[in-house]
Amino acid sequence: MADEQTQELQFAAAQMQILPNGDSHFPKEDTDPADETGKKKKKKKKKGKPGAVGNKDGRKCRVALTFTAQSDKPTRPRLEYNLFIFLHSLSAKVQTDPPSIPICELYTNGVYAKGQECEYPPTQDGRTAAWRMTNEEKKCLDQANEELWSDFRQAAEAHRQVRKYVMSWIKPGMTMIEICEKLEDCSRKLIKENGLNAGLAFPTGCSLNHCAAHYTPNAGDPTVLQYDDVCKIDFGTHINGRIIDCAFTVTFNPKYDKLLEAVKDATNTGIKCAGIDVRLCDIGESIQEVMESYEVELDGKTYQVKPIRNLNGHSIGQYRIHAGKTVPIVKGGEATRMEEGEVYAIETFGSTGKGMVHDDMECSHYMKNFEVGHVPIRLPRAKHLLNVVNENFGTLAFCRRWLDRLGETKYLMALKNLCDLGIIDPYPPLCDTKGCYTAQFEHTILLRPTCKEVVSRGDDY
Repeated sequence: MADEQTQELQFAAAQMQILPNGDSHFPKEDTDPADETGKKKKKKKKKGKPGAVGNKDGRKCRVALTFTAQSDKPTRPRLEYNLFIFLHSLSAKVQTDPPSIPICELYTNGVYAKGQECEYPPTQDGRTAAWRMTNEEKKCLDQANEELWSDFRQAAEAHRQVRKYVMSWIKPGMTMIEICEKLEDCSRKLIKENGLNAGLAFPTGCSLNHCAAHYTPNAGDPTVLQYDDVCKIDFGTHINGRIIDCAFTVTFNPKYDKLLEAVKDATNTGIKCAGIDVRLCDIGESIQEVMESYEVELDGKTYQVKPIRNLNGHSIGQYRIHAGKTVPIVKGGEATRMEEGEVYAIETFGSTGKGMVHDDMECSHYMKNFEVGHVPIRLPRAKHLLNVVNENFGTLAFCRRWLDRLGETKYLMALKNLCDLGIIDPYPPLCDTKGCYTAQFEHTILLRPTCKEVVSRGDDY
C-alpha cells in the first residue's frame, strides 16, 4: 500500500508545475476534486492513513490523502489538491506576525514565486504573440536571465508582504512619520538590507490628497493621517539594484471608491496594453480613455476623473529608477517602442482637479544624478556628504530622514551645494490644485522573451 501511495504522489507531482519553494500550479485540465468517472452519483469516501513527504532540511510534512471506497487509492485530483495545500511547508519557513523573517530565509532554495505571467498582446496586424511561450530560442533566452528575474521576484515578494502588513495597521490618527518608519523598518528586515546589494529603492511616498507624488515627511513634520485623506503609499525594494516600484492608494471614507476604481482600472489597462514592440503613445491613449470614462461624486458635486498628464510610467534600469523611457498616461506621447528584456513601472494617477502637477511644499526626496561625471567640490562638508550618499545610496533615491538615521547633522547647506553643482537632484512634492484629490496605482512589469510578467502583482491589486 505504501508503494502505491508513493507512486500516486509522484504521478500527481509530475503532472503539476511544482516550484522548489513550495508554490504549485494546477495543470490546465479540470482539477475539481470529484469522481474521476464523471458520474453524477457521489460515492462515499473514507480517509486512509496520511503519507509523509520530506524536504531538504529533513522536516516532514503530513499530506492527508483521500481514498475512494472502491479502489482504496487516492484520486488524482485530490492528490493534486493536497499537494497544492501542503507543499508550501516543504522548503519554506512560515512568516511571523508581524513579518520579520527575510524573504531569502523563507525561500531557502533561492527560487522565488513568480508574478502574474501574461501573453503579449497581438501585433497591429492581428498576429498573436503566443508563439513566444513555446519557442525554444525564446525559452533559452528567458532561462539565461533567470538570475536577473529571480532578483526582481525576491524584491517583489518583500514588497507584497510589507504592504499586506501595512494595510493591517494603517489608520487615521497616525503621524506620517510613524507610518513611514514602521513600513521601512519592516521592509529593511524582509529585504535583509545589505548596503547597496539589498535594501530600499527609494523613500516611502505617502502623498496626501492634492499632493500626488514625492512627499515623505522630514524630521519634525507633525502631519497626521485623517479619515477623509487620500494617501498614496509608494515604496520600493531592490536586490542587486533590480528595483520593484509599486504603489497603491489608501482611503477610509468610501466616497473615494470610484476614484480608486478608475485609477486601478487605468493601471491594469496600461499593463494589458504593454508589450514588446508596443508604442508608448498607444499605451497612454488607452489609459486616458479608460480613466476619463469614470466619474466620482464628492459632497454633492460630480467630477470626471482626469489623468495627471505630466506624470508618467517609466523604464527601470539597474540602480536607476528612471532609465530613460516614459510611459504616458494621456494620448500624444512619443512613438518609441518597448523592447524585449526591458523593465517598466506602469503607473497612473487620477485627479479630481486640473490633471496637472507642479512643485510645491518642502523638498524631502533627493537622488544622485546617474550620469554626472567628476565635479570639483570645495566645501569639506559637501565632500563628506557625497561620500555618505555614495556609500549608502549610490544612485538610488534617498530622503532627509535617512540621513538623520545615519547620524548626519547640519547637512542642509552641504546638500544644497551638491544640488547647485548638479551632482544631486532634488525631487520636491508634486501637487495639483489645493482641495482636489489624487490617487495612484503602480506595478513593475518584466518584458521577458517568452511572456510579460507583472512581477509585483499580488492578491490585493
